[in-house]
Amino acid sequence: MLRFYTAGESHGQALLAFVSGLPAGLPIDVGFINHELHRRQLGYGRGGRQKIEKDRADIFAGVRHGQTIGAPIALRIENRDWANWEKFLPVENSAEAQAAAQEKKLVAPRPGHADLAGSQKFNFHDARYVLERASARETAARVAVGAFAKLLLRELGTEIASHTTQVGHVKLERAAAWDEIAALSKDLDSPLRCVDPQTQDRMKAEVDAANKAGDTVGGIFEVVVHNVPIGLGSCAQWDEKLDGRLAQAVMSIQAVKGVEIGAGIAAAGSYGSEVQDEISYDSAAKRFQRSSNRAGGLEGGITNGEDVIVRGYLKPISTLRKPLGTADMVTKQPIQAAYERSDWCVVPAAGVAAEAMVALVLADAFLQKFGGDSLTELRRNFDNYAHQIAAF
Repeated sequence: MLRFYTAGESHGQALLAFVSGLPAGLPIDVGFINHELHRRQLGYGRGGRQKIEKDRADIFAGVRHGQTIGAPIALRIENRDWANWEKFLPVENSAEAQAAAQEKKLVAPRPGHADLAGSQKFNFHDARYVLERASARETAARVAVGAFAKLLLRELGTEIASHTTQVGHVKLERAAAWDEIAALSKDLDSPLRCVDPQTQDRMKAEVDAANKAGDTVGGIFEVVVHNVPIGLGSCAQWDEKLDGRLAQAVMSIQAVKGVEIGAGIAAAGSYGSEVQDEISYDSAAKRFQRSSNRAGGLEGGITNGEDVIVRGYLKPISTLRKPLGTADMVTKQPIQAAYERSDWCVVPAAGVAAEAMVALVLADAFLQKFGGDSLTELRRNFDNYAHQIAAF
């Protein structure tokens, strides 16, 4: 089983991540991991924090001589902004630290954020500790761990990429081909990671309008997994259904309020005859095929060999320069919500985080189905299964 954990606060010393379950002998490209971290920092509408940080993963355990050794992996991503927060959030307590902490105390919870619910849950009359962990800064650790999962999937021929299909009121009105989406993973100059330049220009205008108004803007990202084998996941138990696991993983990303598999939302307002992907058999290729992919590559919780398509619906983030009304947690009086330096559009970055989460779920599904303590054993099991499918 592939398991991972993250730790660290937004303005703490560092973000940490731990992952176990990867087979031994997997080549690890640190440059690729750092490339993924850099992609998460990009995007039109990002705030000043991205000018401070230069995310890089330092691996402390589980990788030697450029490959995994079958042991748990530990990594660290430094928070450069810690230098500006050290006196406010020290590990040890003192009178000086308590006095400094009062300067950063947050008693005006932001609507839509974890500030109030988290403070009530943990019994703090100060949302500082809650927002530090609830912050989307945490996704940097997930992206680093997800890069390990992507490297494993690549060894078995599976690739993952994302693109932006909507920002605010501006939508991409055409389907995107896999090659277009995959190219965006290498194109670091695409401001909103949209495959259509004209639509992207209109998306940028939408971001500019929100920024000018002191507002924020959300949107939709689409994650596509290409060259997925048949048979990952299961219909046997509710928690083994792969579409359910993917939905949970993507929904766990900060500000995601909806997840769609394939044409799920449109299908809800359609007739069955308009939705199902008809099946035929290609005698020349000796394989079953589908006329379309409205199911998003999953039927009954099992991958069917088509591209897996997962969309995340991202609400506008909760920190507004033009703040909303709230209530003081101490005095209970009306007050304007607190403002923390923030972004005003994070749709492309959320797409990268979603790639990581999808990769982690799929890598675990691969390992559950094919097993193996080493990459050699895993590949042998995978190849044998591929022969079985080809002979079906």
